[in-house]
Order: sequence, then structure tokens, then C-alpha cells
Amino acid sequence: MICLGVESTAHTFSCAVLNKNGKRGEILSDVRKIYGPPKGEGIHPREASRHHVENGSTVLVEALQKAKISVTDLDIISYAAGPGLGPCLRVGAVVSRALASYYKIPIFPVNHALGHIELGKMLTGAKNPLVLLVSGGHTMLLAFLGKKWRVFGETLDITLGQLLDQFGRSIGFASPCGKKIEELAEKKSNYIPLPYSVQGNDVSFSGLLSATKNIVNEGVEDACYSLQETAFAMICEATERALAFTKKKELMIVGGVAANKRLSTMLQSICKRQKCKFFVVPQKFAGDCGSQIAWQGLLEASVKKGTSLENTFVKQSWRLDTVEIPY
Repeated sequence: MICLGVESTAHTFSCAVLNKNGKRGEILSDVRKIYGPPKGEGIHPREASRHHVENGSTVLVEALQKAKISVTDLDIISYAAGPGLGPCLRVGAVVSRALASYYKIPIFPVNHALGHIELGKMLTGAKNPLVLLVSGGHTMLLAFLGKKWRVFGETLDITLGQLLDQFGRSIGFASPCGKKIEELAEKKSNYIPLPYSVQGNDVSFSGLLSATKNIVNEGVEDACYSLQETAFAMICEATERALAFTKKKELMIVGGVAANKRLSTMLQSICKRQKCKFFVVPQKFAGDCGSQIAWQGLLEASVKKGTSLENTFVKQSWRLDTVEIPY
């Protein structure tokens, strides 16, 4: 079964073509265009959606060409229906509806966050992991139970990705800022004490953000290093507590921040203590991409029929722990 996945939740417009044969998936193509806001500024939903409109057709055509198929070869189409930025979500939904309507192809609106998890499992081979989902839109610890992903810990305010982006923008970086902060942090090892806030399995980053902005005059590299070490230590404490509670023997990290090597190193230390396997999604597929949407659509198509065009939707706030997993 071949699926076109359309991702447009935030700064990335992506189309990917995946083929599912039994329980295995093959990525035939994954093409992306990323909106880059001006330095020091965040994503403006209207400008990002305009970027998606202007680049959508090019991305779609290139994805089909790289997969060496035509639209008529598609068995299903899936699109990210949420969570995300409303104007951006609507672009992907419109593209998907238009194709599904004209070519009479079944359509599946899917949850973007679930796509991160399921693509991660497919690419890494993890079977029943505790999942750490860390990105610009999510910071959650999740485990599967009773046909739903259950939250065992999350951020109480901003996400880990937002923490890095907001600090980066405050010193003039262009979003996304995580990679730049990681590079600067690697150059220093002078730790400056910062607020550390873990409440049970939950974390809070807003105080850490404010405090880090106040130490920039002591050195940008030191500030980046101290920010990373503090934030990642908080995440690791919550993760280790969740591992001990759930007794999971696998830990998998997905989402855009999963690309950070320092975070992976710290989590690997936890896994050694807890005697569990560590899985990290390949860096190429850590961020938002059409592949996660296509694979999620293929999984759902294995147990149910497509949605009627009248019932397709976008939902800016759509928690993944409210979605029942039918497959």
C-alpha cells in the first residue's frame, strides 16, 4: 500500500511517499521546504502559511518524482490535522483534500505527534518503549496502555524546543535555534548555576529561560552550555523516574530535539543504570517530515476506511493522549 503524507503543522511543508508491505515500511521519498523567519523572530503563522502555499506544489511534484510514481498510483493520502498552527495546518489539509477529491483517493487526517512516535518505532525497531517526545510543540513522557498513549510527565509551561528557540532568538539567532546552541555549548564547560524545576515527572522551563537571559553578559557560550546542561538534567531526572515507575525495558527519544547529541549521551547513561535499551530516531527524521504523516496514515488504513471529505478537519490543539489507537 502506497501513501502520500502531507506535513504542514508549523515551519515545515513536507510531502513524503511511503510503501507498506506487511508490517514493514519503506520511505520512497521525503521532500521538505522550511520557512525561515528573520533573525531574532519566531514563526509568524500567516507568513509560514504563505511559504507553504508558495512551495507546496513544488514539494509535491518533487516527492512524486523521487518516488517514481504518479498520483494515480497512490492508495491513500494522509495529512497532519493537528496539533499545530491553524493557518499552516489548513494549507496541508487543502492540498490533501484537493488531491483526494479529484483522484478519488481515500483520505486520513492524522495526529502529528503520533506520527513522530510511530515513525520512530518503525525506523529504530523499538517494540514497547517509554517515549520521550521533545520538540518545539511537545515535551512529554509517554507509555502505551489500553489503546492509548498515556502521559507520565510533561512540561508545565513551555516546551524544550521553545526554551531553546526563545533563548536563541533573544540573542539574535534565527529559528530554529537548537543546533546553534548545541554548537556553542560544545565549546565551553564553565557551568553557571541556573534554576532547576522538576515536580514529580513534570518539568518547568520558564524560570530557566528568564535566568539564562540574565547571564548572557557572562559569556554566550557559557550561557548556552549552562542552559543545555540544566534543561537536559531536568528531562533526564523525569525520564529516569518514569522508567523506574513503568518498568519499561526500552527508551525511545523522538522529535526535533532528539537530534541533540548531548541529550542522547545523558539519556544513554540513564539506560545503563536502568538496564534498558536506548533508541533515538535518525537525525534526518527527528524533525517534522511527511514520512511521519504517511506512516501514521498507513497504520490507520490497515484497520479502518478513509474519512469522508465532509469530515476532514484541522485541530490546533489535539493532544495525542486523547486519540484511541485502533491498530
